[in-house]
Amino acid sequence: MKTGFNRRSFLRNAGIGSGVLALGPLAASLATSTSASAADAAAFDTIANRVGHDSVKWDGALRNEKIDHVVAGMGIADMDFKAAPAITAALRKAVQYDNWGYIDMGQPSRKAWLKSIVDWNHKRYGITAMNEGNMGITTGVHAGILATMAAYSPAGSKVLLATPIYNGFYGDIRATKTVANESLMKMVNGRWEIDWNDFEAKASQPDTKVSILCNPQNPVGRAWTREELTRYGEICLKHNVLVLADEIHCDFISKGQKYIPFASLDNKAVVDNSITYKSVSKSFSLAGMKCAWFFTTNPEVYKATVFHNHADLNTLGMYAAEAAYAGGEGWLNDCVAYISDNHQFANDYIKKNIPMIKVGNAPEGTYLQWIDVSAIADKIGAKKMADDANQAAKDAASKMGTDYSGRQAMGEVRMQTPEDMVQHWLAKNAFVQLNSGTSYGLGGANHMRMNIATSRKTLKAALDSIAAATKKISA
Repeated sequence: MKTGFNRRSFLRNAGIGSGVLALGPLAASLATSTSASAADAAAFDTIANRVGHDSVKWDGALRNEKIDHVVAGMGIADMDFKAAPAITAALRKAVQYDNWGYIDMGQPSRKAWLKSIVDWNHKRYGITAMNEGNMGITTGVHAGILATMAAYSPAGSKVLLATPIYNGFYGDIRATKTVANESLMKMVNGRWEIDWNDFEAKASQPDTKVSILCNPQNPVGRAWTREELTRYGEICLKHNVLVLADEIHCDFISKGQKYIPFASLDNKAVVDNSITYKSVSKSFSLAGMKCAWFFTTNPEVYKATVFHNHADLNTLGMYAAEAAYAGGEGWLNDCVAYISDNHQFANDYIKKNIPMIKVGNAPEGTYLQWIDVSAIADKIGAKKMADDANQAAKDAASKMGTDYSGRQAMGEVRMQTPEDMVQHWLAKNAFVQLNSGTSYGLGGANHMRMNIATSRKTLKAALDSIAAATKKISA
């Protein structure tokens, strides 16, 4: 995509409409035919067959775990549902045009798409702090975070995290040669909460420059309250720590809960000390389309982030995002309701049928569950299994004359953990692949992340299989 133009200038000149979504020609042609036909719950009972399509979640499980079939891939965070009809229709229409050269982002149709992002966030989330003048387009949320970190996080500085937290942030930290400053959350009455005394102690360290906030929080499923976000923001402001708010999971809020955008907080100084990143990739399962955005009310933070941002955007990703906002809201509403019911179903099922797994309250947000598998780890001897695997790797490296410790220090080799062993055991005995808690930072020990964004039938089959496998070792 052609990016040699003054993006800030044309964004600034686009203006804000009355709240009605402004649509490009492609999306406008779809909106009238698709937006009124919201999906119903039954539509999510049928999932796309992802095996054989290089799916990380399904094919990756088969390859990496060396198993011949899989009941359910429940690892990486994408959904198994078929795309919203509006998106499929838009992409089918787009590919009929058989030239994929550069697109001029300065044209009215592209400006309309950018305006639709602002209007969607205003209409759906009540975000008034966002406008075309303070929003930048980027390849993905990670790219946006990296751009801000390049400006504010010099090598060797610390990045404040309330853990356990999304493992991808640790990749961003490695890429910027910064250091994770982890504040372990605590479980209070079945609900994860920030340890505020510890969090402020970590924030007060002079080499802590930024804090990455996950709102709602992946993997523990918290939908942070206005009071919690305000306290978080006030602590960071007090200690001159910039808040980087990843709100990519914002749509997935369980029934009875509420998503509070960080940019909607009442304290303007707190909001000005932040930048927010969003995308359609989670809401509409468009992770492969590479299209995201960021916004901030602080002109200096905006300029610094834009300076380091290089958006290699995917043309089809823009079409998909435009169509999602034009005609996908009904589908999304039904999807969120279905996911919320899946959360409750999974929590109730585990408590009743899988005593070797412990869960807290049903997650308030995301389509992920954070489960305690310490009983399984103890029963299968996971610690010894991990120790044996690590020793075997060291011995093999020694025979080959490889500096295993050096490669480990460089991050080229990762030591196996008991959680990894539980992951492998579940794959081989229940044919269900979950994510080891190891990579989610401090607090990941004895835990795994489970993705429930699939059909109820598949979810039940996976839980049935785990229940049967664990029953065999429970005696």
